Amino acid sequence: MASYTVEEAKRMLIEGNKKYVASKAASLNASEEVLKTSKQGQNPYAVIITCSDSRVIPEAIFSAGIGDLFVIRVAGNVIDSNQLGSIEYAAEHLGTNLIVVLGHDHCGAVGAALHHQNEGYIKCITDEILKAVGDEKDEMKACCLNVKHSCEVIETSLKIQDDDKEHDLKVIGAVYYLESGKVEFL
Repeated sequence: MASYTVEEAKRMLIEGNKKYVASKAASLNASEEVLKTSKQGQNPYAVIITCSDSRVIPEAIFSAGIGDLFVIRVAGNVIDSNQLGSIEYAAEHLGTNLIVVLGHDHCGAVGAALHHQNEGYIKCITDEILKAVGDEKDEMKACCLNVKHSCEVIETSLKIQDDDKEHDLKVIGAVYYLESGKVEFL
């Protein structure tokens, strides 16, 4: 069912990110792409779980067009049953077999987890991040630990494990650097 192998999808992300870093402006005729995908459906080559941070735009970062990426955004790129359900949908119904958890430097959610007493709903997010980072106080190391934890949560999901056997899923972590625009795959 998958249209792209994991390696093809990862190569497309790496090449797209290189193009993004080298370019100054993105160009896309959205109206043609929307029309095409409305008739033919979507065929994303990767699922990207990333932070809600407005500076992290996966379609731009990977020079991807409409229908290329299945993007799930949540502060701190934490994983719960809603994100797992979205990943399952992409794997089972769209044939997408590469799952990327994309963290980023200068993450406000990671900073909030490390440096603040949080209340309200944000506490659900920061508690999950704290579970991932333990006693780590360095924000960049904490970001990487948080990404790795989210990957582990996805990989240990029983349904994702079943999908992995059926659809050859691969979960990888990555970090986006705001200043350079580069993505480092972990």
